[in-house]
Amino acid sequence: MGVSAQDVAVLRRLATSIAEAAGHPEQEARRRRWFATNALCPERPLVYCSPEGAWEEILPEAEMRCAAPLLRSWERGLRMRLYAWEHFQDDQVLDDSFRVHHVCEDTGWGLGAERVFSDVARGAWKEYGELRAESDLQKLRQPRTEVDWGETHRQLDLAHSIFDGLLRVELHSSHWWSTSLIGEYSRLRGLEQIMVDMCERPQWVHEVMRFLLEGRLRWLDDLESQGLLALNNGNDYVGSGGFGFTSELPAAGFDGSHVRVRDMWGFAEAQEITGVSPTMHEEFVLRYQMPLLERFGLNCYGCCEPLHHKMHLVKRVPRLRRVSISAWCDRETAARELEDKYVYSWKPHPAYLADVTFDPEAVRADIRETLEIARGCVVEMIIKDTHTCNGRPERFDEWTRVAMEEAERAARRIV
Repeated sequence: MGVSAQDVAVLRRLATSIAEAAGHPEQEARRRRWFATNALCPERPLVYCSPEGAWEEILPEAEMRCAAPLLRSWERGLRMRLYAWEHFQDDQVLDDSFRVHHVCEDTGWGLGAERVFSDVARGAWKEYGELRAESDLQKLRQPRTEVDWGETHRQLDLAHSIFDGLLRVELHSSHWWSTSLIGEYSRLRGLEQIMVDMCERPQWVHEVMRFLLEGRLRWLDDLESQGLLALNNGNDYVGSGGFGFTSELPAAGFDGSHVRVRDMWGFAEAQEITGVSPTMHEEFVLRYQMPLLERFGLNCYGCCEPLHHKMHLVKRVPRLRRVSISAWCDRETAARELEDKYVYSWKPHPAYLADVTFDPEAVRADIRETLEIARGCVVEMIIKDTHTCNGRPERFDEWTRVAMEEAERAARRIV
């Protein structure tokens, strides 16, 4: 791939701005606050803004200047980081790193799903899983991650040639978001069908979940033995919100280079079975997630699913530290259950940002009410799942301003 002088100039200008911002004293103050929250000794409720799908409206593709596809993706990532620093009044840390990811392929389970997409841009899709009969179990295989080391090092060398002297280039990959298993089962089988299976074919569900568990346990071993794991105890997004800053990781015995699963934050959720009872959640999902979560040094649990009525199960997760309190969760029950023993990772409703009109005082009332409900808890506010801002990017600026004012107000009340 040819690299034009113009593309390099674009990236170096952005990297220069990031390097300057990374040296601001506020970055260290933010790090300190994340360390304190993850140690369950918070200075105040923390705020993090993740526009997610709305980034397309904040930084349209037409604003990118690099021509080469890889460098264009690097440009977008740099612009997102810089935009957040310049616009969002939140607690995310802007550091001077530039991460290159392994170029790799997950061989998968041998079966997948057919997706039928909506004709609406960024619309929903429906999946038809290929695991349709008991005989199909014989077609499943255990996954492995295979790295294209030649291409990986080519990209790493290219990053060094562009960013050295400005940013710290590092090879740092994340190979999963969640180790939920039930999400993988739903893609193999179909979301509606897994609900039916739990009632009509429970042994089938157990058999598939055991296979998926064994496959993912071996996969973690494989990643560890290949040296493909990276620490996530710093400026790393962990779970469904929050950052990994902690002095509790890596675990004892870490040699300084070879990362083990137990040196890392782990994460699982069960969004696909939001509607099932706690008993079925434990029987068909949590019991299979537990051996995976046992491998990690600290753990997060939950995403968009309401967990207030399942907290007695969630709190059995080993070394649990962060629990997601979604917009559909009973906040009072969650606060009583979690107290100050876990991070109360609250996800405010994204509809405030996506609505036809934006009402900052409604946002303020919602945040103030939640912080009052969760007084005494270790709170972080993570605004995410914002698939649109209705073409008004400034709404994120306003939301974070209000959220920070309320976080600081709550801290004064604690004092």
